[in-house]
Amino acid sequence: MSGDADLIEAFLDMMSAERGSSANTLDAYRRDLGDFAGHRAAKGGRIKSATREDIRAYLAQMSKSTAPSTQARRLSALRQFFAFLYSDGIRKDDPTDAVDAPRRSRPLPKVLSRADMDALIAAARAQADKSAEGIRLLCMVEMLYASGLRVSELITLPLTAARNRDGFLLVRGKGDKERLAPLNKSARAAMADWLAVRDDFLPKSARRSHAERYLFPSRGVEGHITRRRMHQMLKELALAANIDPAKLSPHVLRHAFATHLVEGGADLRSVQTLLGHADIATTQIYTHVAKDRLTQVVEAAHPLSRRTKPKV
Repeated sequence: MSGDADLIEAFLDMMSAERGSSANTLDAYRRDLGDFAGHRAAKGGRIKSATREDIRAYLAQMSKSTAPSTQARRLSALRQFFAFLYSDGIRKDDPTDAVDAPRRSRPLPKVLSRADMDALIAAARAQADKSAEGIRLLCMVEMLYASGLRVSELITLPLTAARNRDGFLLVRGKGDKERLAPLNKSARAAMADWLAVRDDFLPKSARRSHAERYLFPSRGVEGHITRRRMHQMLKELALAANIDPAKLSPHVLRHAFATHLVEGGADLRSVQTLLGHADIATTQIYTHVAKDRLTQVVEAAHPLSRRTKPKV
């Protein structure tokens, strides 16, 4: 098994060094490849010598208890891994060739209505009037909704991001790729209020210098507010806004950003750029919310829709 572990780590090193994969991506690859290595070990084999039939058997076993999306993700990890073994001459073939991914329907994202967003921001503003923690939460909610940031991008924003006066944030996203994310007037005002109290959240210990670099510092080991804490705060805010907490997460605010842009008539290429999607196919899921608007456009603009009643 140690041989498999060494190969997996060599693959992860390559993904980090050559492709700039994030820590979260590397952790996901490690888990998925480790699962397949465990499957092979239970069968008395190793991943290095896995055949096409072994991979199909693994997928068949997963299909009994695992969601199609998870199956597809693990197969994708295996494809990348065996391509690495092939390119490095460790294997003379790629056993994932001709292995079909499980069919899956892409779930529509959870979406908050504009009324829900108004209620959420109103609840956040009410908390901002009461405490510095409320000011921080309002700033984070405003930024997530104004810019469509991923939660990992938000919590690791450097303090220097707040010094941009052009109304944009320079965000470092997946694969270490940079993009510009907009901040509207409301979000900029919330950030200014947050900066006025930010120093109260800095640790008074040796960790201070580490935390000072982040826009949203924390006294914890990481130096910035954590994903888990952000989730907790949003669940509590949902209750205050009379919204089902199950409907709300940082990523749901990202979906709301994209959905409301499409509803307002933004083109998909622009939304793709703002979200930092590598493939526009990922962005196309948001078109489902614009069906009514698109129908109205067709009815108003298409020649066959402008029929006049026949003269009698």
